[in-house]
Amino acid sequence: MTESQGAYSPQPHSYSAPVNPEWPPPPPYEPPTATMPAPEPGPAPRRGRTRGPIGLLAAVAIVAAAVGGGTAYAFQELTGKDTVDSTGTTTTVVPSSKKGDVAAIAAAVSPSVVEIQAALGSGSSTGSGVIITGDGEIVTNNHVVSGATSVKVRTSDGKSYTAEIVGTDSSKDLALIKLRGASGLKAAALGNSSNVQVGDSVVAIGSPEGLTGTVTSGIVSALDRDVTVSTDENQGQNQGGDGQWPFQFGGREFNGDTGSSTTTYKAIQTDASLNPGNSGGALIDANGNIIGINSAMYSSSSQSSSSSDAGSIGLGFAIPVNTVKSDLAKLRAGSTS
Repeated sequence: MTESQGAYSPQPHSYSAPVNPEWPPPPPYEPPTATMPAPEPGPAPRRGRTRGPIGLLAAVAIVAAAVGGGTAYAFQELTGKDTVDSTGTTTTVVPSSKKGDVAAIAAAVSPSVVEIQAALGSGSSTGSGVIITGDGEIVTNNHVVSGATSVKVRTSDGKSYTAEIVGTDSSKDLALIKLRGASGLKAAALGNSSNVQVGDSVVAIGSPEGLTGTVTSGIVSALDRDVTVSTDENQGQNQGGDGQWPFQFGGREFNGDTGSSTTTYKAIQTDASLNPGNSGGALIDANGNIIGINSAMYSSSSQSSSSSDAGSIGLGFAIPVNTVKSDLAKLRAGSTS
């Protein structure tokens, strides 16, 4: 639906915003005609001159409201959801006076990030996910839930849910899961990764090493990095030490062998601290919008034997949120590629 169609073609819908307002009614007076009596002598009435611009402004205001409401209506019709879970433009989740404030961003977005526990035939996988609808749709990495026999999710308030895998896309390392019996959850605001610039401040939220709701911060250190990950089921769960997901970058392999079946995507690079368990979690901009899904991070292979090498060294990668949004329809349709 185009914006103009949203303004002029009424459609019945439960959405309460004035998405299809009619044009303003005519002015409450009749224009002069030849049959009307001549006006009384005196200064010419100024009513038409003052009301004309006001009427025009009112019309413009109503049409502007129609365009805004029509956009939301069109998105709801497209997705079939009562809650708009993504936007084409950046919104402000935190107050403008708190832009870039890590504490404010964490308070606003943490309720939209969950911990995921996936039971596998050979063990288990711990990761994170981002709530995108109030009834429990969650985006995460494919490698977090790939090959899972069951999936458990814990929200930031400690509630536990069973989830089912709706769709997966190994070529983008993305998956969509759905909580059973969930309602009233806080959906994250999906931003616009095309606006991201090197040097932008970012916040990462996830469950590294099972530490639910961990918040770290940093900057965007590079864009459009070609990151290669495995598409083999369970490839990353038993390799790289501590179950880290293996990936390739710059001709080198990190965290283990990626295997023979791989895929490459353009990633956002960040120095925000990421560790095993952050996979599938949120990378967030200064306004509180999700700009990426954390997916790969480097840790030294010797971390288990040398405490000086333990943990993140500031080299992490995230799948741009615009890639996520373009893949949602496919995931919702139940694709298992």
